[in-house]
Parts: sequence; structure tokens; C-alpha cells
Amino acid sequence: MPKGLLTVLLLIVSNVFMTFAWYGNLKLSEMKINTDWPLILIILSSWGLAFVEYCFLIPANRIGSQINGGPFSLMQLKIISEAISLTVFTAIVATIFKGEPIRWNHLVAFAFIILAVVFAFWKNE
Repeated sequence: MPKGLLTVLLLIVSNVFMTFAWYGNLKLSEMKINTDWPLILIILSSWGLAFVEYCFLIPANRIGSQINGGPFSLMQLKIISEAISLTVFTAIVATIFKGEPIRWNHLVAFAFIILAVVFAFWKNE
């Protein structure tokens, strides 16, 4: 598998775990599952998910970085990661947090982030 594709796939998986680590507790509250949990337990469960996130994120960065022979500069890697993060977040909001509307201005902001990816790969020679 090409390093660029593997990097993107690992970043997607990482961002799924990240989104649930950061926002999953809100869905659990909405479902009345963790309403009586102490805050420390919610934090620790989020840290557990964040650990799994890092198990995908760190290899993605190492494989994808030109420093280790990958195809992406650090700036490209970061901008790709942010675009993937927003894409995954939007997909999760649309499917799991159905009461949260996605408005036109959110889509315009998303388009600008995609443009950031385009500009990050623009060759200035």
C-alpha cells in the first residue's frame, strides 16, 4: 500500500477515535448513560479513547512524514490531518448527533479548509 494512502487511512481511524474521545461523552449524556458518572470517570474514559487515537495518529505521522521517507512535508501532513478531522467530525455529527444542524456557513468554512489542502500541495517553483 502506498505510504500516502496508508497515512490518510490511519488519520481517518485516528480522527474517529479523537471525535468520540472529545465529544462522545456528550452523546452519552444525551442518551442518559453517563449522567451520574463523576467527571473524573468521564475524563479517564476519554483519555482511554485518546490513547487508541494516538496508536493510529503517531504511526500515520511517522509513515507520512518526509522526515521518515514519507510523501508529505510537515505542513502538508498537518493540513491533511485537519481536513480529515473536520470531515470525520461532520460525518459523525450528521449521523450520530442528528439534532445538530449543518448550515451553509459550515459548508463554506469546510470548503475553505479543503482549499487549504489544495494550496498546501501547490508547487511554488
